[in-house]
Amino acid sequence: MTKEKILEVQNLNTHYGVIHALKNINLEIFKGEIVTILGSNGAGKTTTLHSISGLIKKTSGRVTFIQNNITETKAHKIVELGLAQSPEGRLCFPNLSVFENLEMGAYLRSDTKQIQTDLEFVYNLFPKLLDRKNQLAGTLSGGEQQMLAIARSYMSRPSLLLLDEPSLGIAPILVQTIFKAIKEINKLGMSILLVEQNANLALKTSHRGYVLQNGEITLQGESSALLSNESVKKAYLGH
Repeated sequence: MTKEKILEVQNLNTHYGVIHALKNINLEIFKGEIVTILGSNGAGKTTTLHSISGLIKKTSGRVTFIQNNITETKAHKIVELGLAQSPEGRLCFPNLSVFENLEMGAYLRSDTKQIQTDLEFVYNLFPKLLDRKNQLAGTLSGGEQQMLAIARSYMSRPSLLLLDEPSLGIAPILVQTIFKAIKEINKLGMSILLVEQNANLALKTSHRGYVLQNGEITLQGESSALLSNESVKKAYLGH
């Protein structure tokens, strides 16, 4: 049985002025997979996500999402097609309540009954959000805001969820909660592209991975193989 390809990136190049940030990136994600991108700071991980989601303009190459060529598609139209991004730095709406932030995630939807079911799911996933549903998002801790950012992205019910540094700057105990939630979301059949500094956790959570160095993919493979790869161990796992 052939697996359904949900995303394909072919020969993607992105520039910031004269800086060649991404060089001929090729990657693919199949339905139901968690795929991780590893790399040090400045390797081009966030640029890859932003290039896929249409937040920055690509120089050349092609991005195909569920058989749609989205290379030139505007970011808000890409969201309508079923691709959502939970950004680095969380970017919750600080002056809206937790509940209102979650409603914003579902703003393109009209299936009221399913929205209610999904709200119950995210409250179940992150009980702290239920406790604080009437609280302004700006008053939450960093970890709680991260939960909210992931939950808000989930509320658009995307086919593919891009997660940018979900563990950055939050307490270790909450990191475990967040990664458990990522697995739960994936169990529902949602595909996930994960950018994460914690390489060990990312590889233990994902099915496959790509290693990015200076804007180029230098290694790729099953996560279990990357975990035992000597150069990955040395560079990212502190061995």
